[in-house]
Amino acid sequence: MDFQKSYKYMLKTIKGFASILPIMLGVIFLIGLIKEFITFKSISMLFSNNLIIDALYGTFAGSILAGNALNSYVIGGELLDSGVSLFAITAFLVAWVTVGIVQLPAESAILGKKFAIWRNIISFVLTVIVAIFVVTILGVI
Repeated sequence: MDFQKSYKYMLKTIKGFASILPIMLGVIFLIGLIKEFITFKSISMLFSNNLIIDALYGTFAGSILAGNALNSYVIGGELLDSGVSLFAITAFLVAWVTVGIVQLPAESAILGKKFAIWRNIISFVLTVIVAIFVVTILGVI
């Protein structure tokens, strides 16, 4: 094992992480601010029990309020208790973990701007389709 090569790559990794750290911290703070100002009641008021509109609103809300999957189940349950349709909740849960508009700056810095934008656009469209198919196939309308 070549110690100098390992050391060189370790320094390169540390420098890369250090250059991304300010963007990641900004994203984390922005997510915290958004989550603080948007409540369950304000989200549930958006939905109208229209299949397409609810799926789009759910996808949009989940895209902005990105987070980890474990939290999304609790939030999904609270939205269901608030009277939000299953289309919206399914779209919200899928978008929550797959689309990340708030994390776009960090993702662009790490993976490239073009890739990050296309990944988010494709994920957004597929989230709406998946939500409609899942709820329709399950027959839980």
